[in-house]
Amino acid sequence: MWNLPNLLTMLRIVLIPVFVVVFYIEAPWAPYAAASVFGAAALTDWLDGYLARRWSQTSPLGAFLDPVADKLMVAVALVVLLQADPRILLALPVMVIIGREITVSALREWMAEVGARAAVAVSGLGKIKTTAQMISIALLILRDSVFGPSVYDLGVVLVYVAAILTLWSMALYLIAAWPSLSGKTISGAGEKN
Repeated sequence: MWNLPNLLTMLRIVLIPVFVVVFYIEAPWAPYAAASVFGAAALTDWLDGYLARRWSQTSPLGAFLDPVADKLMVAVALVVLLQADPRILLALPVMVIIGREITVSALREWMAEVGARAAVAVSGLGKIKTTAQMISIALLILRDSVFGPSVYDLGVVLVYVAAILTLWSMALYLIAAWPSLSGKTISGAGEKN
């Protein structure tokens, strides 16, 4: 349980309140520090999974904590960013991304209950979506820093790309789960009612 991949996942959770505190510090260096904390947390997202597979250190705790840490990190970052810039321009993709995470989490939980969890396993598109989210959030955190407003504008464009990928991946999950949701299979075994 206390292997390096799990410790990295736990570190990601610990970095969430650190990120929030640094985000609200009013100092010229704060956006860089907040983006660095967020970036370090995002890096652990990739690194913990890579190490767990490479070293054969996957565990039930890691399988549970990893998606929880990811969703907490993204949701908290998006909420503080929206609070800093409460315009509809940012509210729409934030609503889509957080809403999708709640929907897909509930779908996976329900599919696990009916024995069809594999139908909604993480896909390659989900990984691309996560990468787009992480980059867009990091750019939005930098705000109007030394790099100028164009960094923030690029972050807004990328968060819309992430939101579109989010909707697309959610649609794929729902399509994959539809036979179970519509009652056309029994316990994910593919048997027709």
